[in-house]
Amino acid sequence: MKFGFYLPTHGPLATREPLLKIASHGESLGFDSMVAGDHVIAPIDPKSQYPYSVTSEVPWDQDGEHLEMISELAFLAGATENTSLVTSVLIVPHRNPVLTAKMLSTIDVLSGGRLIVGVGVGWLEEEFQVLDTPPFNQRGKVTDEFIRIFKVLWTEENPSFRGDYYRFPPLQFAPKPLQKDGPPIWVGGQSRAAIRRVVRLGNAWHPVGANPASPLEPKELAIEVDYMHSVCERYERDPSELSIAIKAPIYDVEVVGDGGRRRFSGDSDRIIEDIIEYENTGVSHIILDTRSSNLPQFIEKMDWLSEEVIERFR
Repeated sequence: MKFGFYLPTHGPLATREPLLKIASHGESLGFDSMVAGDHVIAPIDPKSQYPYSVTSEVPWDQDGEHLEMISELAFLAGATENTSLVTSVLIVPHRNPVLTAKMLSTIDVLSGGRLIVGVGVGWLEEEFQVLDTPPFNQRGKVTDEFIRIFKVLWTEENPSFRGDYYRFPPLQFAPKPLQKDGPPIWVGGQSRAAIRRVVRLGNAWHPVGANPASPLEPKELAIEVDYMHSVCERYERDPSELSIAIKAPIYDVEVVGDGGRRRFSGDSDRIIEDIIEYENTGVSHIILDTRSSNLPQFIEKMDWLSEEVIERFR
């Protein structure tokens, strides 16, 4: 089992010195990955419903602060040596696909091949409108096409592309990513469409396992894994090529499950039991929630998880 942690993207710790401290400390503890989320702007009074919280409240401060994710990971690539850098998740339709492919390739080269590209279709329609993206209601098809563009640019000599939303003539694209065939693609989302996207275009499924608005319990995850395997048969994809990397955020802390406890919360024994249950369904990477607005508390939680939980799996 591999373990990651969330990076601050907003709030008092989303500044130079706290980020450097958190990233270097996580690496020194042996965390396998660090992840950052993606928003460019925060609309005032959005009508869109946040899908990962029972209250549907958006997960940022009142002033709408949010570091640009690719820039944040590029900054931390130069401050770390071993830990994987994960976009979790890159809202693919938000950015020009050729420029995005170049930025991601650059991070992979300069980090020594440590980038993992988590991708998603997005949910905040007002943000799409401000960024002048292709139509919001076509974001799934746009995401698929843009991922294909990434792969063409990362792997082909003199690549060209003609799609429904973007096209370009033969061109030179260098440097290629350091990782052969490009950085791994982790596909976010819990829909069947997301699972089909994993099989067609990805390397891992990257759902939110502890989403209080729609909990993905191990028994439910097992059903979706069976579905993923059936899709693999349809597309002649070897299921062993795909992995599962879940996020375990602690949103809506007052909301509990049927057993009176949120997954991945409580004492170390209970968290270890949760991890084993998910591991038995095929999960091989878990992003644990260490976030706090207080730096000593953030570091303390990282230390506790490392010593009391993660060490049991090493």
